[in-house]
Amino acid sequence: MKHKIASALRKTLEGLMHSGRLPGHDTPLVEIVRPKDDQFGEYTTNVALVLSKKTGKPPREIAELIKSMFVLPEVERVEIAGPGHLNFYLSQEAFAETLAHIIKEKEHFGNSMRGDGENVNNEFISANPTGPLTVGNGRGGFFADTLSQVLRKSGYEVTNEYYVNDAGEQTLKLAHSVLQDSGAVYTGDYIEELRKKVNLKESLDALALESSRVVLEDFIKPTVEHVMRVEFDEWTSEKKLIEEGFVERALEILKEKKLTYEKEGALWLKTTEFGDDKDRVLVKGDGTKTYFASDCGYILNKMERGFTEFIETWGADHHGYVGRFKAAAKALGFKGRVNFILVQMVRLMKDGQEVKMSKRAGNVVSIEELIETVGHDVARFFFLMYSPDTHMHFDLELAEERSEKNPVYYVQYAHARLASILRKAEEKEMNPSLENLSLLTHPKERILLRELLAFPELIETMAEDLLVHPLPQYAIRLADRLHSFYVDCQVVDEANRELSEARLSLIRATKTVLAESLRLMGIAAPEKM
Repeated sequence: MKHKIASALRKTLEGLMHSGRLPGHDTPLVEIVRPKDDQFGEYTTNVALVLSKKTGKPPREIAELIKSMFVLPEVERVEIAGPGHLNFYLSQEAFAETLAHIIKEKEHFGNSMRGDGENVNNEFISANPTGPLTVGNGRGGFFADTLSQVLRKSGYEVTNEYYVNDAGEQTLKLAHSVLQDSGAVYTGDYIEELRKKVNLKESLDALALESSRVVLEDFIKPTVEHVMRVEFDEWTSEKKLIEEGFVERALEILKEKKLTYEKEGALWLKTTEFGDDKDRVLVKGDGTKTYFASDCGYILNKMERGFTEFIETWGADHHGYVGRFKAAAKALGFKGRVNFILVQMVRLMKDGQEVKMSKRAGNVVSIEELIETVGHDVARFFFLMYSPDTHMHFDLELAEERSEKNPVYYVQYAHARLASILRKAEEKEMNPSLENLSLLTHPKERILLRELLAFPELIETMAEDLLVHPLPQYAIRLADRLHSFYVDCQVVDEANRELSEARLSLIRATKTVLAESLRLMGIAAPEKM
């Protein structure tokens, strides 16, 4: 609907300019947004204020001109507010069409082909296979997993990928930790578990490989798949990429492009030519390849698999690697977008104090322990409520609350209430009907319909901005609208069957959209609570 209004508004402006009633020839960018206050209609624009600065005409005078010429069947009326804002109010027929569309499309409501099948590689978590996954890994994992669902709904082909750093120095540090010698770095109960599963008499390199494999298979994968409930399409091994020659081939490509040089016995990549703040070492003076060289091999591997866009969700402590990674992709000839989402730290708080609750993972809190404490759905919802670029205080006290004070339970209760209403109606042999949607004229009905109308636009915006925190916020807002409607509007009323059946359509549509919102977040939509 937003796009329809924007298109009609552009035509109106073009007509006014062509007729000379409005100075100028270039139609300005038309921005249509949803007003914060329900009284200002379904959509609003400040285009009259923008044009006022360009033409010198008073904004309200421009707004009056636009209002007099604007025509769109779905818009019942246009009003001018404040200094010249134009507010658009949809017709009852437009709302009825939206409701019918939701019931027809079911969970596909909000789907689009915005991505046009673009092949996206979404790499996330990718924690070193040296210990259990942390709360920080969990935050990034839940974010990126939900983002994949949003992108798929928007017509993208998305591959969830975990890059296993099983060839670096960290695995040697793990081996030292297992041996409990002077090079030990990692601590925690899992080290003792690991000691029982590996051959302590192997060489250091062999022990490093075996220990990291056990950590991956016995700790990380079970946590990801069964505790976090995240599904990866690919687990890509750094060691395997090296063995298959991707790193060597990437270096050869860069050399052939004359983008490398030797200095102080080392091989460097001219990353400054591609926006990095300084050039980076690919091969050290002693002949060993850097982690950055492995990155180049991994980028080449992604390119050869046909991905046209990369999404990299990393911890904020890796911000210094962003420039070099993007530079390497450009140097290797990647033409698509490379998107970075940097996830800030999480602090677990209770009664205003930071909580330390981990034994298994040593001096960090594992995501498995947090989920065991508060539950999967709560952990997911709480992490998803915040933009990843913000520091987060995870409120354990609220997370452990088993009532509507807890936002995830509040939303799930709303879904269960919708299911209960539909069951009650069915018992009375009343079913949703699209025949009398014109009866839905109560202000609370209109507000709830308005929220449903916003769902496709929400999906589109999240796919464009690569953000997901608006989704739980939307689910809370939709639950609010539902509860408010339910207080004022009796749904199942045998004395007024036609209105009841129209309201049951609104209930069914709300249940569909709320369930889809929860599905995208990876959270259960219970029928009973």
